[in-house]
Amino acid sequence: MKEISSSEFETEVLAGGKVVLDFYSTECPPCEALAPKFEGLAELYGGDIKFLKIFRQQNRELAEKLGVRSSPTLVFFDNGIQLSATLTGGIKRSDIITQLDGMISTERVHEIKKGISPIVSEYDVAILGAGPGGLTAGLYLCQSKVNTVLIDIALPGGQVSTTHEVSNYPGFIDPQPGYMLSHNMSEQTKICGTIYKVAVDVTKIDLDKKEVVIDEFETIKAKKIIIATGTSPNLMGIPGEKEHKGKGISYCATCDAKYYGDKEVVVIGGGNSAVEESDFISRFATKITMVHQFDALTANKQAQEKLFSNPKISILFSHEPRSFVREGEKMITEVEDLKTKMRTKLVSDGVFVFIGMKPNIDLFRDKLALDTWGYIKTDEDMRTSMPDIYAVGDVTSKKYRQITTAVADGTIAAIAIAKEMS
Repeated sequence: MKEISSSEFETEVLAGGKVVLDFYSTECPPCEALAPKFEGLAELYGGDIKFLKIFRQQNRELAEKLGVRSSPTLVFFDNGIQLSATLTGGIKRSDIITQLDGMISTERVHEIKKGISPIVSEYDVAILGAGPGGLTAGLYLCQSKVNTVLIDIALPGGQVSTTHEVSNYPGFIDPQPGYMLSHNMSEQTKICGTIYKVAVDVTKIDLDKKEVVIDEFETIKAKKIIIATGTSPNLMGIPGEKEHKGKGISYCATCDAKYYGDKEVVVIGGGNSAVEESDFISRFATKITMVHQFDALTANKQAQEKLFSNPKISILFSHEPRSFVREGEKMITEVEDLKTKMRTKLVSDGVFVFIGMKPNIDLFRDKLALDTWGYIKTDEDMRTSMPDIYAVGDVTSKKYRQITTAVADGTIAAIAIAKEMS
C-alpha cells in the first residue's frame, strides 16, 4: 500500500488499472477505524487491486474534483474510470469487500476468500456498544488495568453524536455539541488503552460462551461481557414508511435538518425528542407541523414553553399518521383525527419521526430476563440474569434514560467487574 499526492494521481490511479483510493485526514476517528480494515484487505486483494492513500487536506483540489467532501472516503477506479460507488464515514469491512469483489472475476473472489484465516482474540472484558455507558465502562476498566475491547457496529458516541446540543451534562456551562461531547468521551477512553473495533459487522453473539464474531472472520472471546447496545427509533409500521425511509422520512434532525432550509416539514411525536428536535429543525425550515396523538405534549415544561413561543411551529393534537406517499418532490402525510375519524393530507418537503425508542437486543433477546417493554433487567451492580454478563445504559430496565444515567451505569459495572477480577 502506497501514499500518493495529487501530482501522482494520473500515473498511479488513472493509469494504474484497478485502484481503490483512500482520502484520509489527521485527527479523524473514522479514518483511524478504517485504517486496519484497509490494510488487512490490501494484503488479501493487493495482487489484483492497487490500494492507495492520499491526505485529503493537502490535496483538497483533487478531492473536490472527485466529489470527495469528507474523510475518510474510498473512491474506486477501473482502468482510469471512476466507479459510481464511493464509501464514506464509518465504513464497514463488508461494504469494502462488496465493492472489491465487483471489480474482479468470480473465480478470483473465491480464491481470495479461501485465503482468509479465522482470527481469535482474547480479552478480559468485551463491551458491546460505544455510547456513553460503554465508553465510561471502557475508561474505568482500562484505568483498572483490565484488558478490554469495545465493539460497535457504528462509530463511537451512540445517539449523543447525532444530538445537536447537550445542555445538561455536568461540568459544561455552555451547551455542548453532541458530536464533540461523544468525541471527547471516545478519545479519553481510547487514549487510556481500550481496544476499539468499531464500524464492524457483528455476525454472532454467544453469551453462554462469551464469544462475539465480527466481520465473519474474527472471534472475540472474553471472560465477561457488558451489553451497552442502546436503543433505536421506533417505526410506525404504516404504508410508505419503509419505502421512503431516508428518502423523505428521517429519524435524525442533526443529520438531516440542514437539507430543509426554507422548506416545510412534518414532525411526528410530542415527547422531549420531538419537541427539542422541532425547535432545532426550525433553524432551517420555514414551517413545521407537529402531529401528536394526545391532547397535550408529553415533553418537559421548559421545552414546551420554548416550542409554543416559536412562530414557525404548529401542532395537530389528537392526530395520528396513516400513510406516506411521495408526489414529485413533496411528501404527502395522511393523518387521522382520532376524535372525528376524519382524514386529511399534509403536504411537506420532508417528515421527521420521533415516537420513542426500542432496545437493541435482537441477537440475544431469548437469553436474558427482560421487563415488559423488552429492556434488560439488572441488579444494583448492573449484572443481568446470566453469569458474567452485565448491561448498562439505555438498553437496561430503568425509569430514566439520560447521558448521565448511562455514564453512571457504566461506572458501576466497571467497578464491580474490576473488583471481581482483582
